[in-house]
Amino acid sequence: MKRYEQNGTIYYVYNDRSNLPTIVMIHGFRGTHHGMDLIAQALDDYRVIVPDLPGFGESKPLDNSHSIDNYSAWLNEFIKYLGLKQPPILLGHSFGSIIVSHFVANNPSSVTKLILINPIGSPALKGPKAIMTRLALVYYWLGRILPDPIATKLLSAKPIVMVMSVTMAKTKDRSLRKFIHSEHLKHFSSFNNRRVVSEAFKASVQNTVRDFADKIAVPTLIIAGSQDDITPIIKQHELAKLIQKTSLKVVDGVGHLTHYEKPESIASEVKGFTR
Repeated sequence: MKRYEQNGTIYYVYNDRSNLPTIVMIHGFRGTHHGMDLIAQALDDYRVIVPDLPGFGESKPLDNSHSIDNYSAWLNEFIKYLGLKQPPILLGHSFGSIIVSHFVANNPSSVTKLILINPIGSPALKGPKAIMTRLALVYYWLGRILPDPIATKLLSAKPIVMVMSVTMAKTKDRSLRKFIHSEHLKHFSSFNNRRVVSEAFKASVQNTVRDFADKIAVPTLIIAGSQDDITPIIKQHELAKLIQKTSLKVVDGVGHLTHYEKPESIASEVKGFTR
Protein backbone atom coordinates (compact mmCIF):
# COMPACT_ATOMS: atom_id res chain seq x y z
CA MET A 1 0.00 0.00 0.00
CA LYS A 2 1.30 3.45 -0.99
CA ARG A 3 0.28 6.85 0.34
CA TYR A 4 -0.27 9.80 -1.99
CA GLU A 5 -1.51 13.39 -1.74
CA GLN A 6 -3.50 15.46 -4.21
CA ASN A 7 -4.51 19.02 -3.40
CA GLY A 8 -5.16 18.24 0.25
CA THR A 9 -6.70 14.82 -0.31
CA ILE A 10 -4.72 11.90 1.10
CA TYR A 11 -5.31 8.59 -0.62
CA TYR A 12 -3.90 5.08 -0.50
CA VAL A 13 -3.25 2.69 -3.37
CA TYR A 14 -3.16 -1.09 -3.03
CA ASN A 15 -1.47 -3.19 -5.74
CA ASP A 16 -0.28 -0.09 -7.57
CA ARG A 17 -0.01 -1.58 -11.05
CA SER A 18 -1.62 0.19 -13.99
CA ASN A 19 -2.38 -3.06 -15.83
CA LEU A 20 -4.93 -4.10 -13.18
CA PRO A 21 -8.60 -3.03 -13.20
CA THR A 22 -9.06 -0.09 -10.84
CA ILE A 23 -11.57 0.19 -8.01
CA VAL A 24 -12.06 3.53 -6.25
CA MET A 25 -13.55 3.07 -2.77
CA ILE A 26 -15.35 5.73 -0.71
CA HIS A 27 -15.74 5.08 3.03
CA GLY A 28 -18.60 5.95 5.36
CA PHE A 29 -19.45 8.77 7.77
CA ARG A 30 -16.74 9.51 10.34
CA GLY A 31 -14.64 6.77 8.80
CA THR A 32 -11.28 6.85 7.03
CA HIS A 33 -9.54 4.69 4.45
CA HIS A 34 -8.87 2.19 7.27
CA GLY A 35 -12.48 1.00 7.06
CA MET A 36 -11.93 -0.30 3.54
CA ASP A 37 -8.58 -1.91 4.32
CA LEU A 38 -9.72 -5.53 4.83
CA ILE A 39 -11.72 -5.55 1.60
CA ALA A 40 -8.91 -3.87 -0.34
CA GLN A 41 -6.39 -6.41 0.90
CA ALA A 42 -8.62 -9.26 -0.29
CA LEU A 43 -8.78 -7.82 -3.82
CA ASP A 44 -5.25 -8.70 -4.90
CA ASP A 45 -6.20 -8.82 -8.60
CA TYR A 46 -7.27 -5.18 -8.58
CA ARG A 47 -5.65 -1.81 -8.18
CA VAL A 48 -7.61 -0.32 -5.27
CA ILE A 49 -7.59 3.41 -4.51
CA VAL A 50 -9.03 4.62 -1.20
CA PRO A 51 -9.03 8.32 -0.29
CA ASP A 52 -9.85 9.79 3.09
CA LEU A 53 -12.95 11.90 2.48
CA PRO A 54 -12.26 15.64 2.76
CA GLY A 55 -12.33 16.66 6.42
CA PHE A 56 -11.76 13.11 7.69
CA GLY A 57 -8.62 11.12 8.37
CA GLU A 58 -5.64 12.96 6.93
CA SER A 59 -7.50 14.88 4.22
CA LYS A 60 -8.14 18.61 4.44
CA PRO A 61 -11.74 19.86 4.61
CA LEU A 62 -13.55 21.24 1.59
CA ASP A 63 -13.44 25.00 1.18
CA ASN A 64 -17.23 25.03 0.94
CA SER A 65 -19.85 23.04 2.88
CA HIS A 66 -19.59 19.27 3.20
CA SER A 67 -22.80 18.55 1.32
CA ILE A 68 -23.53 15.64 -1.02
CA ASP A 69 -23.31 18.00 -4.00
CA ASN A 70 -19.88 19.23 -2.94
CA TYR A 71 -18.56 15.76 -2.05
CA SER A 72 -19.72 14.57 -5.46
CA ALA A 73 -17.95 17.49 -7.14
CA TRP A 74 -14.80 16.64 -5.17
CA LEU A 75 -15.04 13.00 -6.31
CA ASN A 76 -15.38 14.12 -9.91
CA GLU A 77 -12.17 16.14 -9.66
CA PHE A 78 -10.38 13.33 -7.82
CA ILE A 79 -11.18 10.72 -10.48
CA LYS A 80 -10.15 13.13 -13.23
CA TYR A 81 -6.88 13.75 -11.42
CA LEU A 82 -6.10 10.01 -11.34
CA GLY A 83 -5.86 10.07 -15.14
CA LEU A 84 -6.91 6.45 -15.54
CA LYS A 85 -6.75 4.85 -18.99
CA GLN A 86 -10.14 3.25 -18.42
CA PRO A 87 -13.00 4.47 -16.20
CA PRO A 88 -12.80 2.82 -12.77
CA ILE A 89 -15.19 0.63 -10.86
CA LEU A 90 -16.66 2.79 -8.09
CA LEU A 91 -17.54 1.46 -4.64
CA GLY A 92 -19.17 3.25 -1.72
CA HIS A 93 -19.99 2.07 1.80
CA SER A 94 -22.81 3.58 3.89
CA PHE A 95 -22.51 7.40 3.65
CA GLY A 96 -20.09 6.78 0.81
CA SER A 97 -22.92 5.03 -1.07
CA ILE A 98 -24.85 8.31 -1.20
CA ILE A 99 -21.83 10.22 -2.52
CA VAL A 100 -20.99 7.70 -5.25
CA SER A 101 -24.65 7.34 -6.30
CA HIS A 102 -25.00 11.10 -6.71
CA PHE A 103 -21.75 11.16 -8.69
CA VAL A 104 -22.70 8.28 -11.01
CA ALA A 105 -26.19 9.67 -11.60
CA ASN A 106 -24.60 12.86 -12.90
CA ASN A 107 -21.51 11.34 -14.54
CA PRO A 108 -22.59 7.97 -16.00
CA SER A 109 -19.64 7.64 -18.38
CA SER A 110 -17.07 8.21 -15.61
CA VAL A 111 -17.28 4.65 -14.22
CA THR A 112 -17.79 1.17 -15.63
CA LYS A 113 -19.66 -0.36 -12.69
CA LEU A 114 -21.04 0.73 -9.33
CA ILE A 115 -20.93 -1.21 -6.06
CA LEU A 116 -22.97 -0.11 -3.04
CA ILE A 117 -22.11 -1.75 0.29
CA ASN A 118 -24.73 -1.31 3.01
CA PRO A 119 -26.21 1.62 1.08
CA ILE A 120 -28.38 4.20 2.78
CA GLY A 121 -31.54 3.13 0.99
CA SER A 122 -34.19 4.79 3.15
CA PRO A 123 -34.47 7.91 5.33
CA ALA A 124 -32.75 7.41 8.69
CA LEU A 125 -35.59 9.09 10.58
CA LYS A 126 -38.04 6.46 9.30
CA GLY A 127 -35.93 3.34 9.94
CA PRO A 128 -35.98 0.89 12.87
CA LYS A 129 -33.39 3.04 14.66
CA ALA A 130 -35.37 6.28 14.24
CA ILE A 131 -35.16 7.02 17.97
CA MET A 132 -31.38 6.59 17.90
CA THR A 133 -31.22 8.88 14.88
CA ARG A 134 -33.19 11.56 16.72
CA LEU A 135 -30.78 11.27 19.63
CA ALA A 136 -27.94 11.60 17.15
CA LEU A 137 -29.55 14.78 15.81
CA VAL A 138 -29.42 16.25 19.32
CA TYR A 139 -25.84 15.03 19.77
CA TYR A 140 -24.57 16.66 16.58
CA TRP A 141 -26.64 19.79 17.26
CA LEU A 142 -24.83 20.14 20.59
CA GLY A 143 -21.56 19.55 18.77
CA ARG A 144 -22.42 22.51 16.57
CA ILE A 145 -23.57 25.06 19.19
CA LEU A 146 -21.34 24.38 22.20
CA PRO A 147 -18.01 26.20 22.64
CA ASP A 148 -15.40 24.61 20.41
CA PRO A 149 -13.25 22.82 23.05
CA ILE A 150 -16.34 21.31 24.71
CA ALA A 151 -17.94 20.40 21.39
CA THR A 152 -14.81 18.68 20.12
CA LYS A 153 -14.54 16.62 23.33
CA LEU A 154 -18.20 15.66 23.06
CA LEU A 155 -17.91 14.59 19.43
CA SER A 156 -14.77 12.57 20.23
CA ALA A 157 -16.06 11.05 23.48
CA LYS A 158 -15.02 7.41 23.66
CA PRO A 159 -18.14 6.23 25.56
CA ILE A 160 -20.36 7.55 22.76
CA VAL A 161 -18.15 6.01 20.08
CA MET A 162 -18.40 2.71 21.93
CA VAL A 163 -22.19 2.90 22.09
CA MET A 164 -22.26 3.36 18.32
CA SER A 165 -19.84 0.50 17.80
CA VAL A 166 -21.63 -1.91 20.11
CA THR A 167 -24.98 -1.08 18.50
CA MET A 168 -23.76 -1.78 14.96
CA ALA A 169 -21.60 -4.88 15.57
CA LYS A 170 -23.56 -8.12 15.18
CA THR A 171 -20.82 -10.75 15.38
CA LYS A 172 -20.66 -13.07 18.40
CA ASP A 173 -16.92 -13.55 17.92
CA ARG A 174 -15.30 -11.79 20.88
CA SER A 175 -11.98 -11.19 19.18
CA LEU A 176 -13.69 -9.72 16.13
CA ARG A 177 -15.89 -7.46 18.28
CA LYS A 178 -12.77 -6.30 20.12
CA PHE A 179 -11.12 -5.51 16.80
CA ILE A 180 -14.16 -3.56 15.54
CA HIS A 181 -14.37 -1.51 18.72
CA SER A 182 -10.63 -0.83 18.57
CA GLU A 183 -10.90 0.39 14.97
CA HIS A 184 -13.77 2.71 15.82
CA LEU A 185 -11.97 4.10 18.86
CA LYS A 186 -8.84 4.74 16.79
CA HIS A 187 -10.41 6.22 13.68
CA PHE A 188 -14.02 7.31 14.32
CA SER A 189 -12.89 10.64 15.72
CA SER A 190 -10.35 11.38 12.99
CA PHE A 191 -12.17 14.45 11.75
CA ASN A 192 -10.64 17.85 11.09
CA ASN A 193 -13.09 19.97 13.04
CA ARG A 194 -16.65 20.04 14.32
CA ARG A 195 -17.96 21.91 11.27
CA VAL A 196 -16.98 18.99 9.06
CA VAL A 197 -18.78 16.49 11.30
CA SER A 198 -21.91 18.62 11.60
CA GLU A 199 -22.18 19.25 7.87
CA ALA A 200 -21.44 15.66 6.89
CA PHE A 201 -23.97 14.33 9.41
CA LYS A 202 -26.61 16.68 8.02
CA ALA A 203 -25.83 15.41 4.53
CA SER A 204 -26.06 11.79 5.72
CA VAL A 205 -29.57 12.12 7.17
CA GLN A 206 -31.02 14.42 4.52
CA ASN A 207 -30.07 12.26 1.53
CA THR A 208 -30.39 8.63 0.46
CA VAL A 209 -29.38 6.55 -2.54
CA ARG A 210 -33.08 6.47 -3.50
CA ASP A 211 -32.84 10.16 -4.38
CA PHE A 212 -30.62 9.28 -7.35
CA ALA A 213 -31.57 5.65 -8.07
CA ASP A 214 -33.63 6.24 -11.21
CA LYS A 215 -30.72 8.13 -12.80
CA ILE A 216 -28.10 5.40 -12.25
CA ALA A 217 -27.54 3.78 -15.64
CA VAL A 218 -24.41 1.67 -15.07
CA PRO A 219 -24.47 -1.97 -13.90
CA THR A 220 -24.83 -1.87 -10.12
CA LEU A 221 -24.28 -4.35 -7.31
CA ILE A 222 -25.85 -3.85 -3.89
CA ILE A 223 -24.34 -5.80 -0.99
CA ALA A 224 -26.39 -5.64 2.20
CA GLY A 225 -26.29 -7.23 5.63
CA SER A 226 -29.39 -9.19 6.60
CA GLN A 227 -29.41 -7.58 10.05
CA ASP A 228 -28.68 -3.99 9.04
CA ASP A 229 -30.51 -1.64 11.43
CA ILE A 230 -29.78 1.50 9.42
CA THR A 231 -31.41 0.38 6.17
CA PRO A 232 -33.57 -2.74 6.74
CA ILE A 233 -33.18 -5.50 4.18
CA ILE A 234 -36.72 -4.99 2.86
CA LYS A 235 -35.73 -1.44 1.93
CA GLN A 236 -32.63 -2.74 0.14
CA HIS A 237 -34.87 -4.95 -2.01
CA GLU A 238 -36.99 -1.90 -2.80
CA LEU A 239 -33.88 0.10 -3.68
CA ALA A 240 -32.65 -2.63 -6.02
CA LYS A 241 -35.88 -2.38 -8.02
CA LEU A 242 -35.36 1.36 -8.55
CA ILE A 243 -31.96 1.01 -10.26
CA GLN A 244 -32.05 -0.05 -13.91
CA LYS A 245 -29.29 -2.66 -14.04
CA THR A 246 -28.84 -3.97 -10.53
CA SER A 247 -28.38 -7.13 -8.52
CA LEU A 248 -28.67 -7.53 -4.75
CA LYS A 249 -26.51 -9.84 -2.66
CA VAL A 250 -27.48 -10.36 0.97
CA VAL A 251 -24.83 -11.33 3.51
CA ASP A 252 -26.44 -13.30 6.32
CA GLY A 253 -25.70 -12.81 10.01
CA VAL A 254 -24.25 -9.34 9.71
CA GLY A 255 -25.56 -5.78 9.93
CA HIS A 256 -24.08 -2.49 8.80
CA LEU A 257 -20.44 -3.48 9.37
CA THR A 258 -20.00 -6.02 6.58
CA HIS A 259 -16.65 -4.39 5.75
CA TYR A 260 -15.33 -5.48 9.16
CA GLU A 261 -17.32 -8.65 9.82
CA LYS A 262 -17.37 -10.28 6.35
CA PRO A 263 -14.66 -8.63 4.20
CA GLU A 264 -13.80 -11.86 2.39
CA SER A 265 -17.45 -12.35 1.43
CA ILE A 266 -17.63 -8.77 0.19
CA ALA A 267 -14.46 -9.20 -1.86
CA SER A 268 -15.82 -12.42 -3.36
CA GLU A 269 -19.03 -10.68 -4.44
CA VAL A 270 -17.01 -7.82 -5.91
CA LYS A 271 -14.88 -10.22 -7.93
CA GLY A 272 -17.91 -12.10 -9.21
CA PHE A 273 -19.58 -8.88 -10.30
CA THR A 274 -16.62 -7.25 -11.99
CA ARG A 275 -15.03 -10.14 -13.89
